[in-house]
Amino acid sequence: MLDLKFVRENPEIVKQNIKNKFQDSKLALVDEVIELDEQNRAAKQEGDALRAERNKLSKQIGALMGQGKKEEAEEMKRLVTDASDHLAELEKTEGELEEKIKKIMMTIPNIIDPSVPIGKDDSENVEVERYGEPVVPDFDIPYHTEIMESFDGIDLDSARKVAGNGFYYLMGDIARLHSSVISYARDFMIGRGFTYCIPPFMIRSEVVTGVMSFAEMDAMMYKIEGEDLYLIGTSEHSMIGKFIDTILPEAKLPQTLTSYSPCFRKEKGAHGLEERGVYRIHQFEKQEMIVVCKPEESMDWYEKLWQNTVDLFRTLDVPVRTLECCSGDLADLKVKSVDVEAWSPRQKKYFEVGSCSNLGDAQARRLKIRVSGEDGKKYFAHTLNNTVVAPPRMLIAFLENNLQADGTVKIPEALQPYMGGMKALVPKK
Repeated sequence: MLDLKFVRENPEIVKQNIKNKFQDSKLALVDEVIELDEQNRAAKQEGDALRAERNKLSKQIGALMGQGKKEEAEEMKRLVTDASDHLAELEKTEGELEEKIKKIMMTIPNIIDPSVPIGKDDSENVEVERYGEPVVPDFDIPYHTEIMESFDGIDLDSARKVAGNGFYYLMGDIARLHSSVISYARDFMIGRGFTYCIPPFMIRSEVVTGVMSFAEMDAMMYKIEGEDLYLIGTSEHSMIGKFIDTILPEAKLPQTLTSYSPCFRKEKGAHGLEERGVYRIHQFEKQEMIVVCKPEESMDWYEKLWQNTVDLFRTLDVPVRTLECCSGDLADLKVKSVDVEAWSPRQKKYFEVGSCSNLGDAQARRLKIRVSGEDGKKYFAHTLNNTVVAPPRMLIAFLENNLQADGTVKIPEALQPYMGGMKALVPKK
């Protein structure tokens, strides 16, 4: 969420940013919120004047009563009552205006970084760099569920009966591989100096609206019926929410946390051929990383965060690339974002396995996450998040890139201690 003062003083910058994100339908909101703000400030000014006048009259009433001037005192009381009634009306107006202003400000997109490429949607995202050699072996690679089935490692039919489409049972070595990747990712991030955390898996609505846009909320979140609680779509939500309505001493920044959680998502929209199996699902597990830092440090942390994911995937022998998200593909709160995509030798292309985002002070402003500087001045922190690893989607990349011609799956050296020393998975059929 932008600073209202910034919008008031820089309407053309805000409008150009909206155009850059191809959200022209929101252009009128800028003028509307500025007009509402003027009305609200005028109401506040009038209210302040009324309060001062009421206090003045109240003092006069006491003096008049002391002088025995009851009639004049009664007239003063009537004026005080009238002022109080009018003030109550003004306060109601202020509340209504503030609610309208907040609703609009929550929908005006954050100012994107000047380095973000301008484009309408994800088809115009820009490849930045590749890491590792993308290899296509000289043998056919089955669809990922077929690889898993060769190890008796997945049961989609039973999951469909129990919970419906978009769920799964992982079994045996594949389930163990899944958990091993999560454990390895946890220790990898601890090794990079992050504090490990297991957060709440449900959050209140004020946290939901603090960390994401209304559009994202509707598309992603499952609400608990009869409760002010939502299942998290990613642990970033509850991790950033941990700092809601706090003032952090500058000396305690940055806050660098890595978290494990299950994640739950509606996953509305098209589900194509390549999104069957465990690619697009309603429930999965994830290792995440978040940073709360000083504004001048956020871009440095942004570079460090996505590099962590690249480094982890390379230790698992999975080629990856980074893809800069264009303006039209950025969620409204994001300043800058890069996707990490893994190589699929079966599809002969890359696919998304993680996303790193710098949100500037947008989440901090919504959640009131402030920093107390050494000079005593308070300012909003910057927040960032990035996927460390999110199996089972990550398993698709792992299995395809480590599959051997005989059907075995090689276990990279870094993961072997988490798999009981196993160097390869051997198919059961």
